Amino acid sequence: MKVAIIPVTPFQQNCSLLVCEQTNRAAVVDPGGDLELILDAVKERGVELEKILLTHGHIDHCGGTAQLAQELGLPVEGPHIDDRFLIDDLPQQGPRFGFGQLQSFTPARWLVGGDSVRFGKVELQVRHCPGHTP
Repeated sequence: MKVAIIPVTPFQQNCSLLVCEQTNRAAVVDPGGDLELILDAVKERGVELEKILLTHGHIDHCGGTAQLAQELGLPVEGPHIDDRFLIDDLPQQGPRFGFGQLQSFTPARWLVGGDSVRFGKVELQVRHCPGHTP
């Protein structure tokens, strides 16, 4: 697996592009915003996005998720359901933090510790690390 780090949003948080080297299929992790930067990284590497993975519900990690999922028809996996209140509040948080108008969303699958996520032929194990969010 290859990993590319794409700093996004005014917070410059690390969005990651994970690429299966066998299939050239990829997952984007924590697309907080600056979707043009993310899509440029995808195009530059010539990969096919398969899904969006979210580690948690903070605005800088999931602010661009609804738009990216809608534009590309991608499923969203994660974060943990306890972060639902953060995702539901994205439309109010966006203007407050200078992210513009954001949309809330419901993932195709909420994740818990012990789950697996897959893209291409890569399988990753979900580890729950409490403390950063509920």
